[in-house]
Amino acid sequence: MAPKRGFGATWWGRRWLEVLESFGWDTRLRRGRAYARAGNVLEIDIKPGVVSARVQGSRPRPYRVSIEVKTLSDREWERVTGIMAGRAVFAALLLAGEMPRDIEEAFRQAGLSLFPRSAGDIRTDCSCPDWANPCKHIAAVYYLLGEKFDEDPFFLFLLRGRTREQLISALREKRAARAEQEQGEEIAQAFPEPAGPPLEGQLDRFWDEGEELAGLRFWPVPPEVEAGLLKTLGPPPFWKGKEPPEVVLAGIYRLISRRAQEEWPGDSDRGTG
Repeated sequence: MAPKRGFGATWWGRRWLEVLESFGWDTRLRRGRAYARAGNVLEIDIKPGVVSARVQGSRPRPYRVSIEVKTLSDREWERVTGIMAGRAVFAALLLAGEMPRDIEEAFRQAGLSLFPRSAGDIRTDCSCPDWANPCKHIAAVYYLLGEKFDEDPFFLFLLRGRTREQLISALREKRAARAEQEQGEEIAQAFPEPAGPPLEGQLDRFWDEGEELAGLRFWPVPPEVEAGLLKTLGPPPFWKGKEPPEVVLAGIYRLISRRAQEEWPGDSDRGTG
């Protein structure tokens, strides 16, 4: 004897059925479970906010079932994906075919719900003559939806208005923007803005020594080795002169040293300030 076909193998598949039962449909849903297990749902197609199916009933011609679920607006998806992007594990789990355990909390923080909140969020139609809603044909499709959600959690997001590609792309974009923002904040903390008025308004006083330097004293002294730094570093890669740079620049360095001593005369034995 073949095992009974199960529905709601995952927590999110079970959650889907539990939500529908909470609308007072548990008795009616059970009527369609046997239809679903027997394979009477011949085909099912899921598009954003709409499920179309054909269900074989007692008549030769299958019944046509339509289920419409209220989708979230673009602005609502922006809110919830912004919250989801704050958890790197969300995208990782979804790509692995798993629904994050706290996904409903992310929707609640955005003031939304992943699953329908009330029976009013769902509109159904069946071509059968049964007046009950849900009839057993609609109920059978509900169970098949739970099975589809078990296989791929992205079908649940599709029913609420977002494809797999749209959702993952939004999460990646927001994760990248968040990472860039965090990096910018780290740089700002490492290199804070200097205190004081903006530099643009101080350009005419750029060379003024200011109060901080008023008491600073200098006692320039000649170097022990003339052009010592140039000799140590050697010629730069761009140097094209015939003579070494220390020879060419030595005279300029001597002139600068002499002018410095003239500008700040003092006792050379006191060293540099």
